[in-house]
Amino acid sequence: MSTIETLSAIDNATYLQKNEIADFLFQHLDQYGDPKTHIMRCLDYALDQAGDKGGFVVMARDEGKIVGTVVVNKTGMSGYIPENILVYIAVDASQRGKGLGKKLMQTAIDMAHGDIALHVEPDNPAKFLYEKLGFTNKYLEMRLKK
Repeated sequence: MSTIETLSAIDNATYLQKNEIADFLFQHLDQYGDPKTHIMRCLDYALDQAGDKGGFVVMARDEGKIVGTVVVNKTGMSGYIPENILVYIAVDASQRGKGLGKKLMQTAIDMAHGDIALHVEPDNPAKFLYEKLGFTNKYLEMRLKK
């Protein structure tokens, strides 16, 4: 049975804690992942105590080992842009299909103040979980890479 833990800026997360989370995400995000340096920057933002930053991490552990995690960053906006963006969610392959992703997401939804946005690839199987939890596809995202 997995236990759920949360981290936010008030917890003063250490580099080792952030590194453990980043290692897990880098390994388990599969083709939807980012370089570890980007994941660490996201965690620094989410767990920073600066007023213009913030967010939180929800983790599931089994026998002390991370088996799932969600990272949410605050956007500092509201209304025209949701207050929160779900940046990462990953569940260990051995734990998939057991409801852990839903449990992590529901905890994140309960913790977030305001609306939550996320980006998901059209072929990502997690898309169905998001839809079951009430997320809708309001916009087509477009980006200009410079």
